[in-house]
Formats: sequence, structure tokens, C-alpha cells
Amino acid sequence: MEMEEKNILCNSVVAHNFEEVCPEKVIKFKPPLYKQRYQFVRDLVDRHRPKKVADLGCGDTELLRLLKIYPCIQLLVGVDIDVEKLQSNGHHLSPYLGEFVKPRDLDLTVTLYHGSVVERDSRLLGFDLITCIELIEHLDSDDLARFPEVVFGYLSPAMIVISTPNSEFNPLFPTVTLRDADHKFEWSRVEFQTWALQVANCYNYSVEFTGVGEPPVGAEHVGYCTQIGVFRKTSGKALESCASEQHDQHVYKAVYTTTYPSLQQEKMLKFVLVGEVLIQVDHLRLCHGRMLRERKKEVGPKLPTTDTSWNPHLLLGSVFTEAEKTRIEGSPKPFCEGDKFFVPLQRLLAYPKLHRFHVGEERLRALIADSVCLSSDGSAVVVDLHNSWDYRPEEN
Repeated sequence: MEMEEKNILCNSVVAHNFEEVCPEKVIKFKPPLYKQRYQFVRDLVDRHRPKKVADLGCGDTELLRLLKIYPCIQLLVGVDIDVEKLQSNGHHLSPYLGEFVKPRDLDLTVTLYHGSVVERDSRLLGFDLITCIELIEHLDSDDLARFPEVVFGYLSPAMIVISTPNSEFNPLFPTVTLRDADHKFEWSRVEFQTWALQVANCYNYSVEFTGVGEPPVGAEHVGYCTQIGVFRKTSGKALESCASEQHDQHVYKAVYTTTYPSLQQEKMLKFVLVGEVLIQVDHLRLCHGRMLRERKKEVGPKLPTTDTSWNPHLLLGSVFTEAEKTRIEGSPKPFCEGDKFFVPLQRLLAYPKLHRFHVGEERLRALIADSVCLSSDGSAVVVDLHNSWDYRPEEN
């Protein structure tokens, strides 16, 4: 193998899994370096809980796939110049069947755009976080000059994360000049920090420097393999040239978009509420039946049809906090009339699995009315006290 070819092979996996390809490896990154970069972003999302996130230069969309699980994110956007990558990876961002069965609390829309990161598109305005992971080193000098004007000046998100190779680390790799054949440059820490500080000062951002990919023992002086700048918008006013920008510039072409099921969508809220109501009512019915059987053994077959000694904590293994117990005890009790079992809606809403939806009695009634049987006044769900499939040991 020619040295140049070997170099390209080795360089290409510094961003992925170096030790799998280079036989003369000198460094093992565990986890692989790309996973460390993505974890850095995930940690930021955990701490700052952004609602709108864009990944510029999203490539194979792997970072977007990792971020779509975060409940705080409601809009997730990827931008890349390689339309084929976007088209072939969009399906990885589709909702799974389980996400329909157990929908998110908040809406989530995921969109992939084909376009250059140095073009202005108003659909990326107002974002909480923009990530540029191993991106800027792929820009030529003209695009690099335009990059701050677009991302920092025009888009002006609350936070920007930029990662790029640290060239001071390169001598630790075998025969590495540039880590990827498409890199136009790779900066030292001083070069990156000088550029970053100038950009931050120009566009009213603060910046902190860190990185991932620890150097081996004895080479700590070279710093992290990947250097990272975290930019945060300060309270300074935006540049006058940006303040007058039109907000209807649609330059990018949407390649893929999907909306995730959520409880903000009425049909999904109804689906989940009906399911939870039916489960809760059946739990209560079974508990009530068990209690009646136990009392029958103690006092004989004659029991009142209306039970006034209902135990609110008897719920097949459920464990409640003191606050939950108090809320449940303060709600109307289930009761029997003949062979019918009634569970008041207020009682259902007192249980944690339904209480978390913050739905009032009237709203609950409207959502479930055409799916369950309600009492004549609509205040309670009504079911048969006994079902044919119930286990009845006394009949054996």
C-alpha cells in the first residue's frame, strides 16, 4: 500500500474508530473519538435543555439520532451539502412504533436541509443551540470567511458548539499530515482560540475552550485530540446589518421531514388517556373483587352492594408517595350498584398515571366519552363488576 493511501485510511478513522484500521496504531480512544464528541453535545443538552437544535454539517445524521430522544427538544434540524447522505439517512430519524404507543409529552419535528452552511436561511433563526462538529476544517478560505457572518451574525443562536482537530496532536498518529483528505486546514490550539475569540468579540459571544480525546501519558502538552469552543450569546445588541435582515429567506431545500407523535396532539392524548383509564379501571375492579372475596370468607356471603370501606391503596402492587395517597384519599371512592362497578373520573385523575396529564374532569370526559361507558351523569366510568375471564377460585 502506498504511504499516501495508508495515510488517508488512518486519517479517515481518527474521526471514527482509529484502532480498527491502523495496524501500527499508537492511540486507542475508548469510547471512539466521534462518540466522545457526540457525548459532549448530549451533556450540553442535558444541562441547558434547548428546545430548538440544529446540526450544521450533519453528514450521516448520527448526532441527530442521538438528540431526538431528548424530551426538551421540539425542533431538530440537520444541514449538509451532501444531498445523497441526507436522502439515504433520513429514514433513521423516523418515529418507531413504540413512540406511537408511548408518545412524547411535547411535539418534535425533525427536518433535513440540503444546503451550504454559509448560506442564509431564515428557517434556522431563533435556535437555542447550533452544533458544528468537525465542520470548519472542511471550508475553503472564502467559505471560512463567510461562516461567522452567517452562523454568528445572521442566525445568532443562544449557543454554538464548534469542534475541530487539534493539529498539535497529529504527530502522535502514524504518518498523519491532515486527518482527512477533504480537510482544507487543521489548526493548533492558539490558531483556533485566536480565531474563536475574534469571532466571539465581533458578534457578542463569550467562548470557553475544552476538548475530547485525552493524550497518552507523557504527551499531555499537546492537549486534546479534538478541540472544542462553546460560544454563548451575551446581552450585547445584534449588529445593525443583521437587525434589518428579512426573515423569509428560504435557500435550503428540505430533503426530509417528520413529526413525532406527542401528547400535544389531541388524537394521541385521547389514545393514551383511554388506554390509561381502561387499565386503571380494571386494576380497581380486580382489587375490589379481591377485597369482596376476602370479606366473604370472613363474614359470609351476605355483603352490601355498595362498599363504604374502600381501601385507596389496594392497587395490585402500586406504591404511592404520601402526597399521592392524600390526593387519592380525598377523591370520590369507586362503588358498586348491582353488578356494575363505578369509578368516578375525579378518582381516576387522582392516580399518578393520569394525574400527570394535567387534564381536568370535563376535558377527560370529552376525550373518553366515545370510547368508554360513562354513568348517566358522566361523572364516572362504568364497567361490569365481573368478567367471564376473571379467576374465581370459589367456582373451582
